[in-house]
Amino acid sequence: MTINSYRDLRVWQAGIALAEKCYRLTKFFPRDELYGLVAQMRRSAVSIPANIAEGYGRDQLGSYLHFLRVAQGSLKEVETHLILSERLGMAKDEETAPILSDCEELGKMLRALIRSLEMKGAGDRE
Repeated sequence: MTINSYRDLRVWQAGIALAEKCYRLTKFFPRDELYGLVAQMRRSAVSIPANIAEGYGRDQLGSYLHFLRVAQGSLKEVETHLILSERLGMAKDEETAPILSDCEELGKMLRALIRSLEMKGAGDRE
């Protein structure tokens, strides 16, 4: 498959799917959390594919890697928000477990992409 756009990247597609799941989950959170945990989880979830896309659009490998690492950080935020929402009783384990599993898979994809790009960058310097 040819990559013509960030939208063709499986890692971006997985990020979009994760953000959608977080939006759907938080739809049922208490209204008094709208500006708290709901906003935080949604913001960090959207940040993942947004940073992948922004990095892809940069002309420099170093910038791309930077944005992929920001996406990794946002992913860890999402995981933390999911765990907290479960501990506070806003979500059930059966709701968060599959999303946390998706987070794990997305994290592996991000790490693999970063390693691949780092190798490419090292090869360009030789």
